[in-house]
Amino acid sequence: MSSRRIFRPLLGPLMALALIGSASIAGAAEAQAPAQAAAQPMALDTTMAARVQGCTACHGVHGEGTDNDYFPRLAGKPADYLYNQLQNFREGHRKYPPMNYLVTYLSDDYLHEIATYFSEQRPPYPQPAKPTVSPSTLSKGQQLVLNGDAGRGIPACAACHGANLTGMQPAIPGLVGLHSDYISAQLGAWRAGSRHAKAPDCMQQITTRLTDDDVTAVAAWLSRQTAPANPVPAPAGSRKTLLACGSEPQ
Repeated sequence: MSSRRIFRPLLGPLMALALIGSASIAGAAEAQAPAQAAAQPMALDTTMAARVQGCTACHGVHGEGTDNDYFPRLAGKPADYLYNQLQNFREGHRKYPPMNYLVTYLSDDYLHEIATYFSEQRPPYPQPAKPTVSPSTLSKGQQLVLNGDAGRGIPACAACHGANLTGMQPAIPGLVGLHSDYISAQLGAWRAGSRHAKAPDCMQQITTRLTDDDVTAVAAWLSRQTAPANPVPAPAGSRKTLLACGSEPQ
């Protein structure tokens, strides 16, 4: 693996941390300014757009995500889902050092504000990725996403993430508009137990029934999907979710 591949994902988070650090330096410099300058202080931008620059440095100005597999789309996802993930990063249940560090000292109320802000953003979705796998692999991914595999106790992704795969209120995320590498990495994290959710941890249970080929197929097919005309999360209860995490294989 090249050094460029290793360090590229850290450049954005480091820039985000630098934004916070530069704010502190600016504050110190202002404190040392002459008294006459202090009489006319510079107005601070306290809008949420300004306050979330540590997020947008990596995830895009409106949370649209960036053109790589490390910084996914935040915009339009249910607020409770985003809040839960911010909490998980803060408490170490999800591990990515720049994110863990960035939210370490943020309060629940502030995390709620951040989550709500990005849930209300509506930037355009990216064009679907071009296929890099065989038609048979894409067909397998479509089958698993839309219908699952009852014989192995694998429910359809659409059963919980919505018929349009745009998520469901209050806390199930959309799956469209994500890179295949990101989807693969998250499914792998669930399978390995390095990503967790509150009980019942359905994703962990379901992903352990997936093979490597299944993960590749699902990620490839999802990354090929075009967002619907109104890509908002489905209303709560609009689709029967699998609270029992699917049936056990027969």
